[in-house]
Amino acid sequence: MMNILKQTWVQVKSQKMLSIISVIGTALSIFLIMVVVMLQQVKVAPFAPESNRDRFLHAKAASITSGDGAPTHWESNGCISYRSARYLFEELKTPEAVTIYTPSTTTSPVSLPASTAISADVMETDDKFWKVFDFTFIDGKPYDRSAFEAGLPEAVISESVARRVFGSTNVAGKDLLINYVPYKVAGVVKDVSTLATTAYATVWVPFTSTNVVSNNWNGDIMGSLGVTILARDSKDFDDIKREYEANVEKYNKEISSSGWKMITRNRPYDQEKQSCGAWANIEPDVEGARRLRLIIYAILLIVPAINLSSMTDSRLRRRVEEIGVRRAFGCRRSELFVGLLGENLVITLFAGFLGWLMSVVFAWLCSSFLFAQPYSISTVEPKVDMAMLVQPSTFFWALIFCFILNFLSSGIPAWRASRTNVVNALNAKL
Repeated sequence: MMNILKQTWVQVKSQKMLSIISVIGTALSIFLIMVVVMLQQVKVAPFAPESNRDRFLHAKAASITSGDGAPTHWESNGCISYRSARYLFEELKTPEAVTIYTPSTTTSPVSLPASTAISADVMETDDKFWKVFDFTFIDGKPYDRSAFEAGLPEAVISESVARRVFGSTNVAGKDLLINYVPYKVAGVVKDVSTLATTAYATVWVPFTSTNVVSNNWNGDIMGSLGVTILARDSKDFDDIKREYEANVEKYNKEISSSGWKMITRNRPYDQEKQSCGAWANIEPDVEGARRLRLIIYAILLIVPAINLSSMTDSRLRRRVEEIGVRRAFGCRRSELFVGLLGENLVITLFAGFLGWLMSVVFAWLCSSFLFAQPYSISTVEPKVDMAMLVQPSTFFWALIFCFILNFLSSGIPAWRASRTNVVNALNAKL
């Protein structure tokens, strides 16, 4: 290993321009790949308040049909009513917790009486919402079960809303207006990134304090609510889905007189599957999304590898006499091949680390447009912190891509060099 490191350093100093170009090319390649990886990672990697993403199952929408598949049948796709959510999910035995909430936020005015209002993203939830998601409370506490069942006008607000409205974060117990309705502040939480696509809002209120429960249609089957399930372990997903499907079967018998029948589309979805789909009437194609990412990775690896391969070949041509001498003194072809590959790997790892570092800095500085959420009505720009970007998995993927790129870019030139005839090599012919 020390010999490889010394040899690499000597070659870098003797062929500075080629080495610089190779490092820049490799770093840019890893940079582009890691940006693509991070775009996916922020959708599935755990971070507060969605630290349990690996244990989440989502049913943010449902589908019902009439006519039992006949040519004239109708479908309705979207959120469900409180009645449906309770029947299908609230009594599940296997999960640790189940929360019912409005899957999207609404922009509403928030203010003190006789003061200028600010815009806030309001989400309506139940009391179990605070058990499923791990918010950090700065002041106060969440509204509890009794407040939810009574429909009390209590609210949890974000740190930024508290500062803009009250000028302080120690405001638990104070009153404010949300959509011109008086509410009491139950607690204040740290700001939530818009990348927490399920938990994000700037104000949270019990949906029993609004008209969401009565906002339903299609025989009180469809409505404005969605569900997130917190499993005790990801191994319980199949059991939870079987329990849910049994509830659907019973529910279909109960609503048969309405002419509607619920279809599951293999819901509820885990975090990865939920992140792949945007439409309630189409089941997300996880395998297709994975294939697309693999194709992007392949393109971003193969194209620079071809260019880097030619530069590696050029560097080895300048070392043909050295290769001939080493072969003449008994260096085995396999040993020569591994040595040449190892020398290039040292450069690739250095350039890969540089590319990974560039991707982290770029993602952090340019998060406002890089991580913009599609179909979002929020006026808040997406923000990331380093904990979201510097995940063990992203570093692991960067390392894997470095090894692959190294093999693609230097494998063939190193193999050709190791197979060179000793006499030709001593005569400077590769």
